[in-house]
Amino acid sequence: MKVDMIENIVKQVVKDLQQEGITLDISAYEYGIFDTMEAAINASEIAQRKLLSYSLQERNTFVDAIRDTVLQKDHLEMISLMAVEETGIGRYSDKLIKNRVAAVKTPGKEVLETRAMTGHDGLTLEEFCPFGVIGAITPTTNPTETIINNSISMLVGGNTVVFSPHPRAKKVSTILVQMINKALEAVGAPNNLVTMVREPSIENTQIMMEHPKVRLLVATGGPGIVKQVLSSGKKAIGAGAGNPPVVVDETAHIEQAAKDIINGASFDNNVPCIAEKEVFVVEEVADQLVYHMKKNGAYEITDMSTLDSLVKKVTKEDGKPNPDYVGKSAKDLLALVGIVVDDSIRLIIARTSEHHHLVTEEMMMPILPIVSVPNVDIAIECAYRAELGNRHTAIMHSQNLEKLSKMARLLETTIFVKNAPSYAGIGVGGEGHTTFTIAGPTGEGITCARSFCRIRRCVLSEAFSLR
Repeated sequence: MKVDMIENIVKQVVKDLQQEGITLDISAYEYGIFDTMEAAINASEIAQRKLLSYSLQERNTFVDAIRDTVLQKDHLEMISLMAVEETGIGRYSDKLIKNRVAAVKTPGKEVLETRAMTGHDGLTLEEFCPFGVIGAITPTTNPTETIINNSISMLVGGNTVVFSPHPRAKKVSTILVQMINKALEAVGAPNNLVTMVREPSIENTQIMMEHPKVRLLVATGGPGIVKQVLSSGKKAIGAGAGNPPVVVDETAHIEQAAKDIINGASFDNNVPCIAEKEVFVVEEVADQLVYHMKKNGAYEITDMSTLDSLVKKVTKEDGKPNPDYVGKSAKDLLALVGIVVDDSIRLIIARTSEHHHLVTEEMMMPILPIVSVPNVDIAIECAYRAELGNRHTAIMHSQNLEKLSKMARLLETTIFVKNAPSYAGIGVGGEGHTTFTIAGPTGEGITCARSFCRIRRCVLSEAFSLR
């Protein structure tokens, strides 16, 4: 019998009992969704104890079930479309790519290598072992991608996870958590390996952060929430904001650089934290770069009063981006200032100074400032200042290995992309695994299952050394 049929039968039985004055708790049949954070955490703890009895290979089978259910065509399309419709952020076509890559390129058990040391004094093993119940806070900009990515990494490491999604992504997060739990149930996994509260809120997030059964906190979002989890007194992993700069020098393949910058900066309407946020280009090739950008989907605003009007409309009084316009399309943003374009326009560009608001503030909108500078060394210095010390992501287009190395050393970013769109840094068109929790502030970097595990040592003295 199909899971959905069983669920409907159970709900009807409960309804009949309630009409007779009998109350029955059916939280176990809600596929990970609970009315209170306390209930979600308690269920997660029970599930984690059960998970400890399963082998690493069995856990890998469980996460393969997550991959398979997400990659079903109707599931993938549904969560991608729902994410855009519910949050009002991003592009459906790009959400499809991001959700797919989260399912395909998040690594499993292969990253949990055992280290063995043998010698005269015997055998010592060091292995990656679970923390227990993990509390994970997910953003409105990447709601489904982060849940998919974190669920795979955390579960294969032997943990369970309680998600606290952004309230504006409540519906799609609920659907996805239920989808994941149904898939896990079908392959024999314990119930409630992935849970969340029915009504996400700041108050419920606070309960999760303070709960003694939550052993590790993971925050994917802005600097505010990262600071909060780092002040919790618990082990915390923080994936904070970035303001990724791009440097283009005179040795770059300018036409390809223009295409790469357009593709990266317009991807999901610029909401990824790795996306290009400002460009510093050597002035002798600046006109050429802008020309090729305009040929490949960029609209240039040349009138400064128009640019000022647009910036004012999309910025709050405190200088932060207005959430109503985060992740909106270039077409929609241009309409705010009376400019009509078609869907072929993916990015707005404008020439500004280094000190312009669009350079110094991460807006998460497809509006890209371009700053001309005398030479590549000044461009690198400007990029260093614009990155604001986040050490998150930087991009450079150049054939000069010395200058590429200089920028990499100076900015010390977690991701440094050379001659490619920014998203190559998370495995989209670039080598390496993907993640949507890039933990620069706490040092884990490109997170995977290892990031959410403790290293434990097992020692056998004076035995099993065969040399």
